[in-house]
Amino acid sequence: MKVDLTAIVVTVLLLQLCVAPFAQEKKSEQGLGLTTQSSPTGQTGAGTGSMGMVAAKPGQADGTGNPRLGGGRRPLYRLNHSDVVTLSFTLSPEFDQTLTIQPDGYVALKDAGPVLAEGLTLEEFRLAVLRAYTGYLHEPQVAVALKEFEHPSFVAGGEVGRPGKYELHAETTIMEAVEIAGGFTHEARHSQVLLFRHVNDGLVEARVFNLKKMLKEKNLGEACLLRSGDLIFVPQNSVSKIERFLSKPSLSMYVSSTQF
Repeated sequence: MKVDLTAIVVTVLLLQLCVAPFAQEKKSEQGLGLTTQSSPTGQTGAGTGSMGMVAAKPGQADGTGNPRLGGGRRPLYRLNHSDVVTLSFTLSPEFDQTLTIQPDGYVALKDAGPVLAEGLTLEEFRLAVLRAYTGYLHEPQVAVALKEFEHPSFVAGGEVGRPGKYELHAETTIMEAVEIAGGFTHEARHSQVLLFRHVNDGLVEARVFNLKKMLKEKNLGEACLLRSGDLIFVPQNSVSKIERFLSKPSLSMYVSSTQF
């Protein structure tokens, strides 16, 4: 049997030309960190069950903060008392409701009783609502939205130009927070700026920052980012020693605990 070598060579070249663009396209997608993923059928959300481009290795649902603080992701918002949430039931709109989280951290669900909400993320709270209605409603489907919430803020006290409470609109370092509060007074102890951070209902973490040294050495990378609820206190006199963790009543030696 006579083989036409020329025809074979042409066929191989054509195959290479067809495969190369496809391989290049796959390589480009990998370089962008993208992958195609099918959305599983869920209880809520638009576009359920469709194909889409999602980031590869998107990370965990919750994080430990900004990379400048040593964490890789922002923490998810957690519900607080006085927050207002709305519940929308896809198949049972008569159960739609707007709820205010009470001082004890609970909400009273219609026909399902109290459910703890304070300290939960929106997704955790949604799952808690589903559990509460499971058995009462057939395959309940609910979406949760945050309607009203306390805006992130910090308090600045002591030797600053304008002591008070300020909203956090963006990433703010302790140095920037002092400037927002009017800067240092002439009596301020720049080398011992105190940062008090809420740990739990009765405990506060205390840290000391030498902002005078940071400014002198132009090393502002050590100026940590604030979190909502932080209290900055600029003393007038030197602080000889301060414990790493304090009870809230102990703050009275620095500032009124009602400000925190």
